Amino acid sequence: MSLSFTVTERSDRLPDAEREAILADPGFGKRFTDHMVRATWTRDGGWHDAQVTAYGPFQLDPAAAVLHYAQEIFEGMKAYRHADGSVWTFRPEANAARWNRSAQRLALPGMEEADFIGALKALVEVDKAWVPDSTSGEASLYLRPFMFASEAFLGVRPAEEVTFSVIASPAGSYFTGGLKPVSLWISEHFSRAGKGGTGAAKCGGNYAASLAAQIEAAENGCDQSVFLDSLEQKYIEELGGMNVFLVHKDGRLVTPSLTGSILEGVTRSSILELAKDLDLEPEERKISLEEWRADAESGEITEAFACGTAAVVTPIGRLVSTQGEFRTGPEGEGGPVASKIRKALLDVQTGRAEDTRGWLTRLA
Repeated sequence: MSLSFTVTERSDRLPDAEREAILADPGFGKRFTDHMVRATWTRDGGWHDAQVTAYGPFQLDPAAAVLHYAQEIFEGMKAYRHADGSVWTFRPEANAARWNRSAQRLALPGMEEADFIGALKALVEVDKAWVPDSTSGEASLYLRPFMFASEAFLGVRPAEEVTFSVIASPAGSYFTGGLKPVSLWISEHFSRAGKGGTGAAKCGGNYAASLAAQIEAAENGCDQSVFLDSLEQKYIEELGGMNVFLVHKDGRLVTPSLTGSILEGVTRSSILELAKDLDLEPEERKISLEEWRADAESGEITEAFACGTAAVVTPIGRLVSTQGEFRTGPEGEGGPVASKIRKALLDVQTGRAEDTRGWLTRLA
């Protein structure tokens, strides 16, 4: 570990009563803890000036490169309080590895795994009172590391100054309506990413590219949109921010294979590892929309779900397009496999089940 984080605690922390009121009903991504992590990278000096300081606005030059050329990446993970009061996060090494893959694709500096995880520990240690109690269901503290090109210049080249930060936000359930099947709009006019693009990187531009399809989904009475491949508009890729799994009646658990335009989700890879423990046969391959439709209508596919850090596992119900609609899985409720996988993941993350794979890292 090369970075040492200096800590300057703010004197005006949010009063305990106000913080507890937020933790009782946190929503998702609406309120933030008292502190944040900051560090700077320069071409000549590398990473330096690592600190935990008061949460607050950045001061950016109007010519900051990120505002003009979108050179930035981010990650997302959750911290859970266990029954003994300790605080843990899930597979941060996988997030650190993806962070560095994203950084390479966006021509940003890499970061040592120890420094990446050290930043999480530094922030959570100071703001551990913001981690919801272990009895609060699946509530957690959502951690958002990010970095962006902060050098002031106009010109298309990799920035020579970069700002790194970690912020944290108490989080309840991602879907405010509770765990019920979401409806998906099949996007036929928009692509999230293309071959050779940034689809496998966790950068803001991919999410911005999904928003027009999300508006289209809402206009058609759907919760989310699902994207097809950009070349043939035939094969399922992912939702705007979640991977997809299909459950077959013979126990196969099928997900689209990684193509370079699909984000390799940490939850996705964890489910593929857990599958055999749950008597499922994981399979990664291309899945056409027509295959999904035909197998759902015949009963070959018994349920489907989406997965990601924020939502964990969410069942999929209706799929809607300009060509009509079809249903996948039981009407009005999530299927048993999605529920079983969701419980298995949450039990490990929250400490209710033994961590046999060494997936948990203690933060505080």
